[in-house]
Amino acid sequence: MLNKILLSITFSFLLSLLLCALLIPLLKKLKAGQNILEYVKEHKDKSGTPTMGGLGFILAAASVALLFCGTSDRPFTVCLAVGAGYMLVGFLDDLLKKLRGKNLGLRPYQKILFQLAVALIASVYACRNGLTQLYLPYTKTAVDIGWWMFPLGVLVFLATVNSVNLTDGLDGLAGSSSAVFFALLGALLLLQGQKSLPLLCFCLTGALAAFLIFNVSRASVFMGDTGSLALGGFAASLALFSGNALAVPIAGAVFVLSSISVIIQVIHYKRTGRRVFLMAPIHHHFQEKGHTEAKISYCYAILTAVLGLTLLFPYA
Repeated sequence: MLNKILLSITFSFLLSLLLCALLIPLLKKLKAGQNILEYVKEHKDKSGTPTMGGLGFILAAASVALLFCGTSDRPFTVCLAVGAGYMLVGFLDDLLKKLRGKNLGLRPYQKILFQLAVALIASVYACRNGLTQLYLPYTKTAVDIGWWMFPLGVLVFLATVNSVNLTDGLDGLAGSSSAVFFALLGALLLLQGQKSLPLLCFCLTGALAAFLIFNVSRASVFMGDTGSLALGGFAASLALFSGNALAVPIAGAVFVLSSISVIIQVIHYKRTGRRVFLMAPIHHHFQEKGHTEAKISYCYAILTAVLGLTLLFPYA
């Protein structure tokens, strides 16, 4: 199994490296540049940087995972379908932004409707196929929660997908945090005795590592909603189908932090007319405080690693 893991990471890395290297000049030729939000003054010089880079690492990870796992494992293939579906919606969103020439793609309600539809379908699939075991973090104990997995699954999907999407705001931030998240989730699933799902995690880790070569500050390409929505979809489905939904807010605490900071900012501003943070999500607050994008991304990745490692303690 170790050989298969190492090969899957290596092949995903190399294929992602190749696809991203080929994709960047193509995106530049098509003028698929990112339209930067005007209120983020630190990002003005990034306008025009190619986006939709998520196509490269998602296609690489999915291709290598299929090569090693085939299609016999149904939860694995459903995870791939969910990730691909989110990638296509993200691609449509990025494409509309390019065609309209401004940072407005799909309407928020359109995104939420799609996310809700997938969340409902995936949660029903989990319940109907007996994927209702839920591991309690920091233990080896799993409890069967039956159809309670349905509301939990919907919550996990909506929260995870939007949180990862909000975290994609600085060079290398979502990519590095996600790479560490999937590596540790893969290790956790492996220790729990699962096979195909951890390989998909490791494929995503390898593919993201290659993408970061082009995405760390200063980025040559952005993942766009094409990548961030897909990563959120993969994270939610992998966690849900493996019984590790409760591990997401721990290993993915930096994603949760992004969402919570936005919720706090909006609620407090509506009530008082004042802001809690200089800018939300909170990574922009840190940037306003003078911290570099590289430093913030590094700290997010380290925090993800430390918190994720604590989930492995019961298996040590």
